[in-house]
Amino acid sequence: MWFFSLFVAFVLIPFLIHLNKTYHVLAFFPKRIRNVNGENVERILPTLPGTTIFGNTFDTLGLDFVQTFKFFRHNAAIMKTSYVTYMGGKTLLNVIDADLAEMIMTNTKLITKGFFYKFIQPALGEGLLISAGEKWFGRRKMLTPAFHFNILMQFQEIFKEESLKFVKQLQNSEGEEIELDKHTQKFSLDVICETALGVKFDECLNGEQYRKNIYVFEESFNKRSQYPYLWNDFVYKTLEEYKYRPALKIVHDFSSDIIKKKRQIFTQEFQSGQTHEEQIYQKKRYAMLDTLLRAEQEGLIDHAGICEEVDTFTFEGFDTASMSLMFCLMNLSLYPEMQQRCYEEILEEINPDLSTLDIAQLNKLKYLDCFFKESMRMYSTVPLVMRTAVEETQLPNGLILPANSSIMLHIFDLHRNPKYFAKPDVFNPDRFLPENSVGRHPYAFVPFSAGQRNCIGQKYTMLEMKTLVVFILKSFKILPAVNPETLQFKSGIIIRTKNDVKAKFIKRPIFGYPSPRVYM
Repeated sequence: MWFFSLFVAFVLIPFLIHLNKTYHVLAFFPKRIRNVNGENVERILPTLPGTTIFGNTFDTLGLDFVQTFKFFRHNAAIMKTSYVTYMGGKTLLNVIDADLAEMIMTNTKLITKGFFYKFIQPALGEGLLISAGEKWFGRRKMLTPAFHFNILMQFQEIFKEESLKFVKQLQNSEGEEIELDKHTQKFSLDVICETALGVKFDECLNGEQYRKNIYVFEESFNKRSQYPYLWNDFVYKTLEEYKYRPALKIVHDFSSDIIKKKRQIFTQEFQSGQTHEEQIYQKKRYAMLDTLLRAEQEGLIDHAGICEEVDTFTFEGFDTASMSLMFCLMNLSLYPEMQQRCYEEILEEINPDLSTLDIAQLNKLKYLDCFFKESMRMYSTVPLVMRTAVEETQLPNGLILPANSSIMLHIFDLHRNPKYFAKPDVFNPDRFLPENSVGRHPYAFVPFSAGQRNCIGQKYTMLEMKTLVVFILKSFKILPAVNPETLQFKSGIIIRTKNDVKAKFIKRPIFGYPSPRVYM
């Protein structure tokens, strides 16, 4: 017994103390972040105190999605700078500063997405959101032409058609409180379906089933990321995966069936010589799927790969745009003077006949652009993005990230960091006027991420949202039906609110301007 006591006192404990300098022993041995000078990393970045002796492993245990969202906001508030956490064998660098965000987003070694993204892989496969290395570079290069200016001009016609449908739906609910997200989600999904797949959603067999089940993509991700015991693939497949399998099958079958039908048409065109690259992009109703089918003919992608990219673009595109639109409409309702300013700018810059609305006209809406930016700053649709250091990586500030460590870029907190935005909780579009943006760090506002892995569809999304708001404001005044101070946000890939976000739409007098209904 005395020998064992001596062994513990003079061998085991000193060994663990020495080991703990390199690894956080009690947090299940994640390797610590180091400083290039060998100094304590605390001199550069603090480590978040854990709620137990096991580092931060159990910090979110028992918290629901609302509490988890508040947990991260609380951390940013008390730490006031980027910080380090160690949890469940994982080393995490939590970024809320623009300088460090730039170091991460511009580092060519740090383009691999974080380990949490594997939780959505059963739903999306390895599309552009998740893939890395040569596969990501190849797919990004393949899809970039699908967002060329000339293609966006074609998409603009779809944006106008769907915006008109949206306005007509609002006319049936004039003066009533409506849930904004239900309307914006339908609008965005209809737009995505036609621009990505080249089909009208309402005309698709099983379209409504698809609409109901696509939300399972995020639901399955959120459930798994919330509970560390589900991070293990075997445990997740045993306890949870079966719950989501039927819904995922409906979604995957829907897109796969459309791809097969479109392939038959494309093959016929290919055999008749109608699918040269320049002809594809000149089609009256081009869809992203046309680019993928062309790549398939050239042996650059297979059916599974096409499904991955279509599912990825559909999920990312409709959900991020719909939530951004929801918050923008909410903010227009909450700030009537700003809404009036947007409306007057539209009257001044936009042709009264909305059938002629084009990108050149939308680009003249400078204040509306500021309004959108401020809305996306305060309500970051994607509140968090993650990267992985596949290999040991040294940053310009002297930090050395160990191999397989993770970086969590807290976009929500970065956008509300008082270092870059005075009174960050005050809604003020004027902060994005050119004269007020001078000197602001270029990575302080990154609603579409930045660097190599920025959002490929950011121009597409902005045009889609601006078009809808122009149609709405030409027809309606928007009145508030929600108190923003009561909003409770939920953690997840996309920002959500626990409570419904509502508004009222009151028809405007026309005063000699043609109604948008003349556009057919």
